[in-house]
Amino acid sequence: MARLLLADDDQELCELLTEYLSSEGFEVSSVHDGEKAVSEVLTGNYDLLVLDIMMPIMNGIDALREVRLKKATPVLMLTARGDDVDRIVGLEMGADDYLPKPCNPRELVARIRAILRRVKASEADVTPSPGVLAIDDVELRPSSRQVVCNGNDVELTSTEFGVLMLLMQHAGEVVSKKQLTEAVLERKLTAYDRSMDMHVSHVRRKLGKTAAGEERIKTIRNAGYLYVVATASS
Repeated sequence: MARLLLADDDQELCELLTEYLSSEGFEVSSVHDGEKAVSEVLTGNYDLLVLDIMMPIMNGIDALREVRLKKATPVLMLTARGDDVDRIVGLEMGADDYLPKPCNPRELVARIRAILRRVKASEADVTPSPGVLAIDDVELRPSSRQVVCNGNDVELTSTEFGVLMLLMQHAGEVVSKKQLTEAVLERKLTAYDRSMDMHVSHVRRKLGKTAAGEERIKTIRNAGYLYVVATASS
């Protein structure tokens, strides 16, 4: 049974969501401020954190920042509907996905299960990919969920790992945002959804540029993303 921590200052909402999530087979605990959320995640053994942005003492963004300094626990952010800034910042800080409030409990469960499946798949190496994907100075090792770039370990969230693996599996080919969203986030791409853009941007920044100063992942306008394969000079 997956253990969830629900962090939201709306105690009535927490009670309702706890009841619903428990009926769906999750073990749920809740806290009502960002500081307690950080303390609980860092000292507890949770499979996923559902984290609201607007909370007292410490907001969700600062709480996520503190968590990411020490743990890679998957995080689903709850953001105010239409508040693009908060969700973009949350994704930049390492959130695995976001959901606008008020949210449909069924959609929340679907998002949680999708994130947990990604984590389980990356840990169990259930993909049909080779033992090691190696392109230029980047190596991706599914069995150990490890990425090495130019000899240095690169820390990625489970979502970022999935994005990079799919792009590397299709290196030299354009992969659409729709393909990435459906394969990695396990949901349909909706209008104005920038979550995949932010995940790709995060991966690109963590990998850095090639020795030649080129981007490893290029954005192909109105088409998608391309993992570049360097061509050897003659």
